[in-house]
Amino acid sequence: MSKIKKVLIIGSGIAGPITALALRKAGIASTIYEAYPTSADGIGGALTLAPNGLDALRLIGVHKEVAAIGQPISRMVIDNSQGKQLCEFNGLDGSEPSQVVWRSDLNGALADLATKNAIDIVYGRRLVSVSETPAGITAYFADGSSASGDVLIGADGIRSTVRALIDPDAATPEYTGLLGFGGRVPAAGVAGRSDSMHFAFGKEAFLGHWDTPEGETIWFGNLPHETALTAAQARAIPSAHWLVQLRAAYADDQPGCALLARTVPEQLIIVGAAEMLSKVEHWSKGRMVLVGDAVHAPSSSSGQGVSLAAESAVELARCLRDIPDLGSAFAAYERLRRHRVETVAASAAKTNRNKKQRPVAKALMQLLLPLALKTFLTPDKMFGAFHGHRIDWDASVKA
Repeated sequence: MSKIKKVLIIGSGIAGPITALALRKAGIASTIYEAYPTSADGIGGALTLAPNGLDALRLIGVHKEVAAIGQPISRMVIDNSQGKQLCEFNGLDGSEPSQVVWRSDLNGALADLATKNAIDIVYGRRLVSVSETPAGITAYFADGSSASGDVLIGADGIRSTVRALIDPDAATPEYTGLLGFGGRVPAAGVAGRSDSMHFAFGKEAFLGHWDTPEGETIWFGNLPHETALTAAQARAIPSAHWLVQLRAAYADDQPGCALLARTVPEQLIIVGAAEMLSKVEHWSKGRMVLVGDAVHAPSSSSGQGVSLAAESAVELARCLRDIPDLGSAFAAYERLRRHRVETVAASAAKTNRNKKQRPVAKALMQLLLPLALKTFLTPDKMFGAFHGHRIDWDASVKA
């Protein structure tokens, strides 16, 4: 039985509620503190929960609710710039389909689950500092309030305040050189099946798309851009301006050209700079520890951001459940997670480089890819280590 009675979780995005629910399964109470005054309703684009992430959610009893708001994707297809299929991946044997969900829907579902499980979410609490004693840790917020507990977990995203408190010289987000965009249009009939997600490296830019059962085509893409723009900065620029640039980038591609022609400014989803956090030297200090994007954010190219956050939340809960000494528990947690998350980040960085390749290099890659897929680059080698990862909740963690 853990000696930890109360945990303070900073951040109510995705990692925060998942961590709180994992701790609850481990018999540890927590309260979530969120800097913003309200929940993130209607904010953000779509994201993918891979089989490994869904399995982690199943362990803590929230898989059914998450699956209810998602669209199953059992087939991933890589196309060339003209929509011709180069290869497909139908999932690992024995694994369930991935789920694509809207970030705002996932935020809402997780917040509802936290409330139903008597986990409080306190809004309008922006963390500014902490103090520690042998007996516990106290968090101080910008509004003058404070809260005390046994452990403080930073689930406060890629610009984590907790990460900076642990290490003022900690790594900061790296701009990938790509801006993210998306859109939803009346079904264009380009995916063929609603269980398929297509990925294409066009002549100038990357594009992904899928059809929904409700009769829409959702697309997402990356536009190489010299300057990093936050979502707010990118959205301050008229959508019509971005559509001109996107249509030019996809002018020689299919179905990119057709999808962008059907997208009107009101339908454009502007995500902003694609960033990643590939290596954080210090995951914990004293009674503080990091989880989710605060400690590993492999960029959206990995398709693993939320899934890795769910895995880490579960592993951290197991370590706090089984190892009484905090320092040893945090060390075990980092030992279980560091190699895996850094491997995923390295793979995502390679994908980002491919997305920024010049047209000639992309054409060469498309010529060589079919041969590679027939020889050494099999789907199982591409996705098996990522999608096939499983956690044994019942196994005891050793210090």
